[in-house]
Amino acid sequence: MEENGLVARPRHWWVTAREFLRDTNGEMKKVTWPSRNEVVGTTVVVVVATVVFAVYLWGCDVIFYKAIDLLFSRFGASTST
Repeated sequence: MEENGLVARPRHWWVTAREFLRDTNGEMKKVTWPSRNEVVGTTVVVVVATVVFAVYLWGCDVIFYKAIDLLFSRFGASTST
């Protein structure tokens, strides 16, 4: 029986998908996974850095708001409605 393109396409897709999964499995075995202590340590660093930057940016926002409010009140403009 002769194969035409309609029959060959699904078969080709199946072979390609199987090769992809085999290659993916091989690459995942080569990965060096971090230990639990490394994950916890880097998570703590990220959370602390996020809090520090959030507080810093909040402080800058408050200072700039107060400075602009002071400038507007000195020159007769009002920021309040």
